Amino acid sequence: MSLKQRLTDDMKAAMKGGDKDTLGVIRLINAAIKQREVDERIELDDAAVLAVLDKMVKQRKDSVTQYEGAGREDLAAVERAEIGVIERYLPAKLDEAAILAAIDAAIAQTSAAGPADMGKLMGVLKPMLAGQADMGQVSALVKRKLAG
Repeated sequence: MSLKQRLTDDMKAAMKGGDKDTLGVIRLINAAIKQREVDERIELDDAAVLAVLDKMVKQRKDSVTQYEGAGREDLAAVERAEIGVIERYLPAKLDEAAILAAIDAAIAQTSAAGPADMGKLMGVLKPMLAGQADMGQVSALVKRKLAG
């Protein structure tokens, strides 16, 4: 079952079950997916949907940080609840060892030798690790690996 179909099924279940919080978040997810499809005039596959979900989680984490800094714990709690619903649709996060293994495989595939090859390497890693790893962490590990 595709991720979009799973979202639709879960939205119907949330409607029937009267779970307004989950329903609202799923509607936000569907709206973000639809917006990207309309903007780019394409049908998103699961990898692209994962990228949308990743972006939504990142935005909400930024919001939580800002709300906590402003002393608005009530709004931060809402954002954390939304993160929880969105993360149900993301694959499990990889640990550092698995990320390093993926980096090694990508280095072997691209023959990357130094920092100048970072863009080429990240181009291979991004679709491979979409939704499974924080790309900021991956970037830092790649820099460390290519530096020697």
